[in-house]
Amino acid sequence: MTLFWGVTGAMALAVAALLALAVLRGRRDDAPAQASDLRVYRDQLAEIDRDLARGTIPADEAERLRTEVSRRILAADSAARTDTAGPEQPRTASRAVAALTVALVVIGGFALYTRLGAPGYPDLPRQSRIAAAEDARQTRPTQAEAEAGLPATQAPDIDPAYLELVQKLRGAVAERPGDIEGLTLLARSEAALGNFVAAYEAQQAIIEAKGDAATARDYADLADMMILAAGGYVSPQAEAALDAALTRDPTNGVARYYAGLMMAQTGRPDIAFNAWDRLLRESPPDAPWLPPLRAQIKDLAWRAGVSDYTLPEPQDPAATPPGPAPGPTAEDMESAAQMTPEQRMEMIRGMVSGLSDRLSTQGGPPEEWARLITALGVLGETDRARAIWTEAQTAFAGSQEALDTLAAAAARVGIDQ
Repeated sequence: MTLFWGVTGAMALAVAALLALAVLRGRRDDAPAQASDLRVYRDQLAEIDRDLARGTIPADEAERLRTEVSRRILAADSAARTDTAGPEQPRTASRAVAALTVALVVIGGFALYTRLGAPGYPDLPRQSRIAAAEDARQTRPTQAEAEAGLPATQAPDIDPAYLELVQKLRGAVAERPGDIEGLTLLARSEAALGNFVAAYEAQQAIIEAKGDAATARDYADLADMMILAAGGYVSPQAEAALDAALTRDPTNGVARYYAGLMMAQTGRPDIAFNAWDRLLRESPPDAPWLPPLRAQIKDLAWRAGVSDYTLPEPQDPAATPPGPAPGPTAEDMESAAQMTPEQRMEMIRGMVSGLSDRLSTQGGPPEEWARLITALGVLGETDRARAIWTEAQTAFAGSQEALDTLAAAAARVGIDQ
């Protein structure tokens, strides 16, 4: 640090000295024009004498040339004397301007650097920055530390009826801690209330109950709830959940988005940008992670050194081909009549499973929830139907019309009591 200030101080003083000298010398640097002419004329006289001695010009021509050059010498000398005799630059003003120049260069340069520069900051070559980012990643705060550091927030205004349903659900899950359906409903309900710590604890219980059968979505949901509980921060524990999700499904969009966010938070915007850019171009137009990704990726590109990044135009969701039907329809049931009982039940169970998975991740209108409740009742899975009925009441608590549709489905399968 001492060497830095010594070198920069010497450079500033040298520049200031040159500027001050130029001010103090004033007009004297402008005078040598006539002196240069005089030197040229004297050289011409010497050349004339040499030509005369060699016999290249006659004596009368040499005399004429001497007279002409002598006249020019007298004129140049007279002009030089006249210019020198002009008014001189005031010494006091010159010294004041010189002192001000030195102060401006030295003191002003120091003040500007302390404001815009980074005193004491070391050089940061690429390898050092990569090592610092890796160290920051390895030593960053844990999930518990991040949660403890968040400011207290005001509880949202929740419908008392909804709170009562969630409280009953908590009691039911406490009585049956291994009930995956109940835990799933509890995790979503706690997340809807903003109780993200309770939500991810319920999600952890789901993963423990499933064991090796836990899916990439289970781990991605866990990471999502942990990150929300930490105020958007990706902790080492959330990173472990993301790694588990991506190990099971490298294309999981939620996990890919948060993995990029983690890299951005730990000083590797280059890796984060590449990951997000690929995710942006490979995602369907209605993917839930696209809005936050599109809002942040241009700034991330700048931080990664990509100054000319152009955000791709969003795709029109209506232009994408329609997906498979959301669940078993009347036509599906009719075609199932031509199958053996085992084939028919297998087909229905597959459709019901697909509808249940889609509603749990993307939601849907009350008619689809009612269809799922009815299908589960037909399959004899009344406990699952009852859990879905409870979850649907929570999801559509503000719409009496939707509740009526759901209640009719529950009554058809005898779980409305």
